[in-house]
Amino acid sequence: MVSVNKSAMNVVQKMVDRRERLGIKVEKAENGATIIDAGVKAPGGFLAGKYLTELCLGGLCEVTLASYSYDGLELPAIVVQTDYPSIALLGSQFAGWRISAGKYFAMGSGPARALSLKPKDLYAKIEYKDSSDEAVCVLESDSLPPTEAIDLIANACGVEPRNLYIAVAATSSIAGSTQISGRIVETGLHRLTELGFDPKKALYGSGRAPIAPSHPKSTQAMGRTNDMLMYAGSTYFSVDAENDEELSKIVAKAPSCISSAYGRPFYEIFKAANYDFYQIDPALFAPAQIVVNNIKSGVTFCAGYINSDILKKSIALTTP
Repeated sequence: MVSVNKSAMNVVQKMVDRRERLGIKVEKAENGATIIDAGVKAPGGFLAGKYLTELCLGGLCEVTLASYSYDGLELPAIVVQTDYPSIALLGSQFAGWRISAGKYFAMGSGPARALSLKPKDLYAKIEYKDSSDEAVCVLESDSLPPTEAIDLIANACGVEPRNLYIAVAATSSIAGSTQISGRIVETGLHRLTELGFDPKKALYGSGRAPIAPSHPKSTQAMGRTNDMLMYAGSTYFSVDAENDEELSKIVAKAPSCISSAYGRPFYEIFKAANYDFYQIDPALFAPAQIVVNNIKSGVTFCAGYINSDILKKSIALTTP
């Protein structure tokens, strides 16, 4: 079976070789781990975010940068395609690992999760576990990880710290914003899975989302990055499903617009929930639009829509 960590090492090598061009910094931690600063102290950028997205997906993808018009508003965008949906999206990219060591906290994603099995129930669902003596982890954080956090990750993955590669970017950075929008296809498959769809039945996945304009405050930057997915992100899946009626019901419940919290920029929703994610309807964390083609019957289902009005409000659009 394909190894997301071994595949991701090809992306790591490209980032290391092109560090100056990408505006990133590569350094060794005290315990020998390799730290790739893609948007904390280093400037990073769109290209760094593109490579971060490929790292998150274990290299099992095609990622391109483009621009799209949203009701007359032209924004940079990211397009993601994968022929390994359950492994690349849920087994690697899903940000399902809360890294906490002392005062340090970060959300962990990427191939290293397939070694640490964070969370276990999701890996049982997709029937996947990686085997590799090298681990690649991507952290969303405003600061670089201390030795304590690095050791925690290495121990959970069962690798020596010298064989651990950690890429880090802040949410408010261009690279961080780019890689979050690059989670659009994962967001779609995770939502379908939560609704009862077997992710192993997804054969191919594709999607695009605009990249959020920067905001200096991390909480508001986080709000914008979520808005890119839930108000303007679109996904497409080819699946092999037995029952069209059941699939239709699942797709109908999949887009963000079915959520009771839908209709305002995410920062406003988050603030009203006392900055507690667990007080927000989980149905909101979904793509704006989802299209699913059942190759067994040939029927294609579509639900949701792009909401350009909320998108413009989210980024505080003004016209001079």
